[in-house]
Amino acid sequence: MSRTVSSWILSSARNSVVLQGKGRLYSICVPNRNKIKWKLLSKTHLYPAGSCILNDPFPFKKAFRHTSTEEEHFSFQLSPSQINEILRAGELSLKTLDLDGKNANSVLRFESNQLASNSPIEDRRSAATCLQTSGMMFGIFDGHAGAACAQAVSERLLHYIAVSLMSRQTLEEIELAVECMKPVLPILQWHKHPNDVEYREITSRYFENLRVYWQHLLDLDTELGFSLEEALICAFKRLDSDISLEVQAPQENELMRNIALQVAFSGATACVAHIDGVHLHVANTGDCRAILGVQEEDGSWSTLPLTRDHNAFDEFEIRRLKREHPRSEEKTLFVNDRLLGILMPSRAFGDVQLKWSKELQHSVLENSCDVEALNIYQYVPPNYYTPPYLTAEPEVTYHKLRSKDKFLVIASDGLWEMLSNEKVVKLVAGHLTELNVQKPQLAFEKPVNLGYMHSLLLQRKNRGTTSLDQNTATHLIRHAIGSNEYGEVDPEKLAAMLTLPEDLARMYRDDITVTVVYFNSESIENYYGNN
Repeated sequence: MSRTVSSWILSSARNSVVLQGKGRLYSICVPNRNKIKWKLLSKTHLYPAGSCILNDPFPFKKAFRHTSTEEEHFSFQLSPSQINEILRAGELSLKTLDLDGKNANSVLRFESNQLASNSPIEDRRSAATCLQTSGMMFGIFDGHAGAACAQAVSERLLHYIAVSLMSRQTLEEIELAVECMKPVLPILQWHKHPNDVEYREITSRYFENLRVYWQHLLDLDTELGFSLEEALICAFKRLDSDISLEVQAPQENELMRNIALQVAFSGATACVAHIDGVHLHVANTGDCRAILGVQEEDGSWSTLPLTRDHNAFDEFEIRRLKREHPRSEEKTLFVNDRLLGILMPSRAFGDVQLKWSKELQHSVLENSCDVEALNIYQYVPPNYYTPPYLTAEPEVTYHKLRSKDKFLVIASDGLWEMLSNEKVVKLVAGHLTELNVQKPQLAFEKPVNLGYMHSLLLQRKNRGTTSLDQNTATHLIRHAIGSNEYGEVDPEKLAAMLTLPEDLARMYRDDITVTVVYFNSESIENYYGNN
């Protein structure tokens, strides 16, 4: 390990300012000299002993990460195989099938991965095929102040969207089945990583509240139902409302009470894409991001952003919040580029500290037993006069897919802090070219002899096929944390970033979660040809 990389990390770590708060660790560090970032770190795990069995979704070997920041204890040496083992632990990929055997799916395949910085990781992801309506959904959820809210939203939001899109007849059939205690029609086909976790202990409660939601939709007595945009907005807002109400409701079960508290008092941003044929809708709340990779007729690549980051740097968000609050609060809405000086995103699920009145917060926490053991503390920020200051209402973008739209990238802000939109599209496009060039030859001369096979193996080795990431999300993560100033992966920097101690890693990189969705250009062309 070069002294340059190790000295850079250790010196900046020692020069960081650490402020000890009650149950939280606030730190400021300047790994990028052009930008100062304040971060909120949780000192303890959100899940109390004996609650949910939530193992680290990606059980990296602990020997890879250090527990000391003393220089003599540091060793950044990782073999290439160890680096790959860490980076590829969360890989998920799926090639989709035709939906009905006649109409080809516009989604050709998707690839996903995530890399933890926090311990446990606070990001979550979801992917599912709608079974009672048409289309596929992909979601990225970036948690803060713990993983509880992101976990709950990743399990529940796609169900709320699917229910919002169902016809009245389908909802009536599902309700009748529940009433008669018969099997319920499956709503979603989930596509999960084996290590993806879920709140098994509270699944029944989540289903009960989902049922209350579809009963509400039936009571609306509307035959036409929602448009897709309306369904996305309604689902986001309803789930956030349920998260808020669940923690206020009396709970005899202490475990469910604790989970409800953790979900409501942590937070999560969310970005969900719904793809049905050539129709792409993206609903975004917070600072996750979605972009399209577009290949022009001349073969060049361009980027089409589908979301805006909801934060203090977005003029639309600043104007929206100023409209919603008195003029006397204009100078205190954003302090140090954070909402009320606390939260970077200006839209999020959960975070009831920025939505409830002071009296409601006090009442809920006062009637809860031992909330400090759950790492929950009542904190009312300065200038807290006219809540709510935070909303989970998404901004929805519609795009009609064209044959030149080749892929969609959805990712948490951990990726976008490291790579620009244009760089991400360039990396994905370049990686596709590399994979196509370096595919092993399937046609063999006959008869095949040992000399010929040896020659093929040497060619493959020289091309470096064995070390190439097959998962594009992994390729993006590798470049996000390991690239040098020339845009090339520096093995020493990559090893250093992967072996940082848990309490130090968060100063240099956030949790990163990426999903890349590839489109079937032939299917899209056929749509326009047939219509």
